[in-house]
Amino acid sequence: MGRPGFDYGLDYARLDLRARPDLYRVGRGEQGVLLVEPYKPELLPLWRFRTPELAACSVLALLERFEAYRAAGDFVGMDMTRKFLQMGYTRARRYANHRSGRKYDGPVPEEHRGRSGAHGRPELVRQEDPQKAESARLFREAWKKVDADPQYQAARTAHQARYG
Repeated sequence: MGRPGFDYGLDYARLDLRARPDLYRVGRGEQGVLLVEPYKPELLPLWRFRTPELAACSVLALLERFEAYRAAGDFVGMDMTRKFLQMGYTRARRYANHRSGRKYDGPVPEEHRGRSGAHGRPELVRQEDPQKAESARLFREAWKKVDADPQYQAARTAHQARYG
């Protein structure tokens, strides 16, 4: 059996995961990136990808925050920063591929709201935006750097061994 995923059942609006890191679960990919307090308001204002210039500033600010969390031994902060960098890559890549940010044509059928995937809709034609592609590259490079950081990896392993 695999490790437990991100727990969407917690009351994140009232929960301070800096004070209660035992309740934090890494989950998969970007799970919980826009929920976890007090990190969301600390990181979200730094997150921009519209142009490569904004993305470069955003990446630097997020890396500085990552280093501060690492120095403080704050694994949840390090992981949330990793998730924001990953989300910068995935969102910039989505807009690089599809100017509207939508991958599929037409509205999502009511019975499929809240779920991802085509659900019978045709995929829109890709027309790569080089600006967003460069923003995505900058975020991906930083995300992979953070993900490979030995102190982050050790903290992640320790957190998962202790809490799941």
